[in-house]
Amino acid sequence: MSEKASIRVFIADDHAIVREGLKQILAEQRDIVVAGEAETGLDAVKLFRKSRCNVLLLDISLPDRNGIDVLKQVKSEKPELAVLMLSMHREDQYAIRSLRAGASGYLNKQSAPRELVNAIRQVAAGQRYVSAQLAQALAAQVGEDHEKPVHDTLSDREYQTLTMIASGKTVSEIAQELSLSVKTVSEYRARLLSKMKLKTSAELTHYAIRNQLVD
Repeated sequence: MSEKASIRVFIADDHAIVREGLKQILAEQRDIVVAGEAETGLDAVKLFRKSRCNVLLLDISLPDRNGIDVLKQVKSEKPELAVLMLSMHREDQYAIRSLRAGASGYLNKQSAPRELVNAIRQVAAGQRYVSAQLAQALAAQVGEDHEKPVHDTLSDREYQTLTMIASGKTVSEIAQELSLSVKTVSEYRARLLSKMKLKTSAELTHYAIRNQLVD
């Protein structure tokens, strides 16, 4: 069956249970086969280079690298590869940033199996995939006349730092989780405070909660 499958999928997710669940869903599809899997960003980059895949299912929260960073590297090396981002985060938090970085689509991990399969087929065909809810959010943005919110001016790493601080993590914890130095994370924090005209982490947290950037 794998020889006849027209869509070869590579899965990059750090949770073994999630990978197994995805493989079980895709195993039921005649036109889709799982070509490989990885649990870290580094392994994802190494293995996708060796595997002949059409679609990369990429978790946005990997233990060693941010999924958007991996996305940018993958697209720089193989622009034609369709990348479907997977996340537990709400779509309004990372979906638009993912699409801007080159993703073909964004899907919440709580989505129904049928939606996952449809999304894979759609991006494999060269199309973009967004959920109905995200499509409405994008349409609403097009119709808005006011300036975009301040957090939209942040870089991907600054935005990630903002959400992690707002989730109650210290600079040291963020540095460890992102495999960065404390100094580097502190610089991101100082930069985003300056851009947002805020002074403290408490103010950042208040802003994030007010704008529903954290769950």
